[in-house]
Amino acid sequence: MSEKRPYNVEVDVEPSYLHEESDPADGRYVFSYTVTIRNVGDVAVRLISRHWVITDANGEEREVHGDGVVGEQPYLDPGKGFRYTSGAMLETPVGTMQGRYDLLTDEGVAFSAEIRPFTLAMPHTLH
Repeated sequence: MSEKRPYNVEVDVEPSYLHEESDPADGRYVFSYTVTIRNVGDVAVRLISRHWVITDANGEEREVHGDGVVGEQPYLDPGKGFRYTSGAMLETPVGTMQGRYDLLTDEGVAFSAEIRPFTLAMPHTLH
């Protein structure tokens, strides 16, 4: 049984291939991803910034840094969540994303929530 931490945010990601926006003949593979962020800690937190590492099947890596998510810096009371959808484009039919969110409590304590690697894949490219 894990011990409850006062600063604890869980992140779940659901990726999806956008066939209508992709053009494989031109090396354009477009994906959306829906992120659910849940504050499972004991104190309220604000999502301050994001850092993504996007890697395509050729090993090309692109980093994305920015304030908040989708133009917002959501404030999450304990037990509350925030859900948003964004997108990424690759030059290969398969790739991965991973990263972190930087958060801040009302007391000024900064911490990060890791986003585990997840796969972006055009349908029927992986077994």
